[in-house]
Amino acid sequence: MSAPVVDIWGPISPEPRVATPTAPDPHDEWPLNGGTAWVYYSPLNRRQLVRPVILSDGFSNGTSELDTLWHGLEENGDYRFISELHATGRDVIILGYNDRTAPIKDNAETAIDCIRRALAERVGRAKLVVGGFSMGGLVTRYALAKMEQDPSLPDHETAVHLSYDSPHQGAWLPVSLQAFVHFAADNFSDDPVVGDSLRLFSGLLNSPAAKQMARWYIAKADDTPAPAAERVAFLRELEELGGWPRNLRRIGVANGVDTGNGNGIQPDATAVRGNGLTLTDTWLKTQAQGDQVVARLQKKDGEPFPVHTSGLPEIDGAPGGLFTLPLPDGTDPGSFGLIGLLMLGLRNVVDKDRIPTSCFIPSISAVAAGEIADQQALYKPITPDASELDAFVCASRNEPHTTMTEELGAWIVNEIVSSS
Repeated sequence: MSAPVVDIWGPISPEPRVATPTAPDPHDEWPLNGGTAWVYYSPLNRRQLVRPVILSDGFSNGTSELDTLWHGLEENGDYRFISELHATGRDVIILGYNDRTAPIKDNAETAIDCIRRALAERVGRAKLVVGGFSMGGLVTRYALAKMEQDPSLPDHETAVHLSYDSPHQGAWLPVSLQAFVHFAADNFSDDPVVGDSLRLFSGLLNSPAAKQMARWYIAKADDTPAPAAERVAFLRELEELGGWPRNLRRIGVANGVDTGNGNGIQPDATAVRGNGLTLTDTWLKTQAQGDQVVARLQKKDGEPFPVHTSGLPEIDGAPGGLFTLPLPDGTDPGSFGLIGLLMLGLRNVVDKDRIPTSCFIPSISAVAAGEIADQQALYKPITPDASELDAFVCASRNEPHTTMTEELGAWIVNEIVSSS
């Protein structure tokens, strides 16, 4: 089973995960302000940094893990991205963070520190390639834009910014999922089986980075879904920096299709339902347009609580990168499936007929080609002139978020080589 580069749900899974092999020792390791950079020189460059490519980690819980990142980039079973870059004489710098849930601006400072170190260590004058996976594309986008606007910072000397399934127009965290997590954390955070997972999940959804990334956010189950104040402030600050770095080529890829064809998930369908020792007829539905009850939450012997939305698009089924949580038994619970695991851990019976996953990063967000709140834009074919990127490519199928494939990876390598 292919492993994602950014393992979003991994640290909060109530089920054991696939053991990740140990990454090879880096040739160099740079302690950074707020993170770490692991340097792998191309065999063609004799342990010198000649043509640096900085690849940033994205959003997840806790500290970046080199083993997970290396596995997703190089041992994913489809395309050896690092080896292919090395074969072109590119040196790979994997950028990780002490706290992947920190505000984007904070981790952007770590990215700037990494860029400065790369420029100082570089032999020759080859320009850099800087980018990242998932939120890492946003972090590096902000960092490079700031370096262009802040006169106290050096020239970033970067030729290409790349983003891999990054939420340029926001990410989708199902409102029903958010509501269940808030409800479960309030009622079962001391549970001996899944209490730790619930506390971690709640903290992840309520973290600064999640609030900045999510297009719709609720702080509690009865909130009205809307952009968090943190997201509004971040977008304003990004716009003040010009929105994008300008003195380079912007490229990106999506793990979803550009044809407008969705992933097959129907709106207003019951995604997961649990009933048993701790829950009574508790269910989550996929998102539909118009006024909708997206979840019914009820603690055993408690009062039922309906969760309402209004005016949202049918986004669970939209084309785009999918939530993923690969397990050792070959299953992938995704997003709604993760809720099912938590319901089971709370000693309930979960309906077998359920929808495991949903769209996470709509294709139009990953390639900056439209507003994800727009139902028509979500399901409309993406044309090159619609994107804010200079070049992009979308996957030929809707696949798990940040899955490295030959289709996408080879396109990036070709773009890097042709831009230098």
